[in-house]
Amino acid sequence: MDVVLEGKEPPSCDKTLNIVIMQANTGTAHAKWEPDERFLNGVGVVMGGFVSSAADITMAYAVSSLLNENQSFGSINLNVTFHRAIAPGTVLVEARVEKIGRTIAYVVANLKQNDKIAASAVSSVMIRER
Repeated sequence: MDVVLEGKEPPSCDKTLNIVIMQANTGTAHAKWEPDERFLNGVGVVMGGFVSSAADITMAYAVSSLLNENQSFGSINLNVTFHRAIAPGTVLVEARVEKIGRTIAYVVANLKQNDKIAASAVSSVMIRER
C-alpha cells in the first residue's frame, strides 16, 4: 500500500509487467496495464499468463487495502476466464474484495480493453498474521 499511499517504488513484478496501480482503498483497486509486443504469444496476442498476473497484482492491492500492517497474504487459488484476446495497448483492471473473513478473502477482477471485458479473474487469498 506504500506504493499507492506514499508514492514509493512499486515492486519489481509491477514494473516488469508494466502495470500502474491508480487507486486502492476500501477493498477495491484500479490499475492501468500497458502490455506491448514483449507480452505476445506465438499467435500475436497477449499471453494468458501475463493477463493472469495483471489480475493477480491488482487483486493484491485490493486485499492489501483492507489489512493492517501486521497481516500478510498469499493467493491459494486463481481462476481466470478469457472472454476475448488482448492486444498491445491499454488495459484497465478493476479488482474488488467480495468477502473477507479472519483467514480467507475472496477477490474478483475484470480486465477491460476498448470498453469490453477481455478477462475475469477470481481468487481465494489466505490471510495470516506476521
